[in-house]
Amino acid sequence: MAAADRAAVVAGTPAIDLMERAGAAVADAVLSRFAPCETLVLCGPGDNGGDGYVVARLLAEQGWPVRVAALASPRTDSAKAMATLWTGVTTDIQEEIQATLYIDALFGAGLSGPLTGDAARVVHHLNATPERVVAIDTPSGLPGDTGLPQGVCGRAGLTVTFHARKPAHVLEPGRGRCGEVVVADIGLGESAATLFENTPELWAPRFPWPTAASHKHARGRMVVVSGPAWSTGAARLAARAGLRIGAGLVTVLSPPDALSVNAAHLEAVMLRPFDSEAELETLATDVDAVVIGPAAGINETTLMNVLALARTGAALILDADAITVFRQDPEELFSVLDRDDVLTPHPGEFERLFPGILDSAPERISATRRAAELADAVVLLKGPDTVVASPDGRAAVSLNGSPWLATAGTGDVLAGYIAGLVAQGMDSFEAACAGAWIHAEAAQSHGPGLIAEDLPGLTPAVLRRLYTGT
Repeated sequence: MAAADRAAVVAGTPAIDLMERAGAAVADAVLSRFAPCETLVLCGPGDNGGDGYVVARLLAEQGWPVRVAALASPRTDSAKAMATLWTGVTTDIQEEIQATLYIDALFGAGLSGPLTGDAARVVHHLNATPERVVAIDTPSGLPGDTGLPQGVCGRAGLTVTFHARKPAHVLEPGRGRCGEVVVADIGLGESAATLFENTPELWAPRFPWPTAASHKHARGRMVVVSGPAWSTGAARLAARAGLRIGAGLVTVLSPPDALSVNAAHLEAVMLRPFDSEAELETLATDVDAVVIGPAAGINETTLMNVLALARTGAALILDADAITVFRQDPEELFSVLDRDDVLTPHPGEFERLFPGILDSAPERISATRRAAELADAVVLLKGPDTVVASPDGRAAVSLNGSPWLATAGTGDVLAGYIAGLVAQGMDSFEAACAGAWIHAEAAQSHGPGLIAEDLPGLTPAVLRRLYTGT
């Protein structure tokens, strides 16, 4: 954002014009959501405070009863200029502050230290009624680049930011403190980026829809490796998900002892036996994508199966046990992965494969990017703010996480979605992004009572909305 600001100024847009546009965007958001009411604009000494002075002036021009409470005198040239244009009432911030609506313009995304003194006291007061707070850029006390509060941190019912969301708007716990987030265009133009919001705009233009000439062999071949006889359900969930999302041919590769139980539950999904890693490698030689890990078992058999599959050239989607089984020697796994392979760990599995990275990184985006670089594969770190990172530096954060996914087996479905899309020729990074988005949308469409078995059946409705653009 700082680079975009500088580029706009260098290109000839005065900084004061950018501040006027930012303040106008906040005022427009307020005017469209609230009726005129007693409003207090809390202005800090920097450019965030300068934006606040613009908001106060524009609301007052619309007839709103507005006051300003300044934490300190403006320190930047643009903020000083906007403070001069404010001719309304200014309240002493050290006095008790009461209003119907508060505009938090104390500190924005660039905050580098914890709030203290009057700023901390005021923010603590505002937190009693966050639904009456509109934050400019980020709630005060929330650094834009991490989403991790530093001590006292504000909450808002509405946050207006500029040009693009910041990590604080998409990563927990910051995301939960921002309320509704409005991204306002203030004329900064396009800027090069490798960090994205995981929405259909990112990948929908390359989604592998069939054509009139498509047939099942052209829509990709996907296999899922089953666990032993008492642990077969997870593989079937992944297989059904891959079939629902469009893979043309899906097969469960099963140990002999699990054949009968798998056969009793499979219909459109095919079934083949294997008795050794050599047989598994042969069966997977001509497929496009493989899922291994769901209920596979944390044992030597799973480890050898992964290594055998890595020799086939198929894209590997590794989940659960296929990740954990390499906890003693992650490099053994990394040495056989390709850039079209995908790892789908939850935080515990991530720690086993990438020890210390999540704790030492400033936030989940940096940690996932580092993991993708080390593994030389796509990494999807699960959570309410799921992050997908590619070894080429691209990363995306999901905005539609669903609490209904917090139940056993849903991760197996996600692995199947990703494999099904990769089998159809989708780029692995975009397939992981699309799979995560569809996964959450399907869960949200069901809501309470969701179990993993529901998800494949919910997939067609989500795909239809994508296909029709509705």
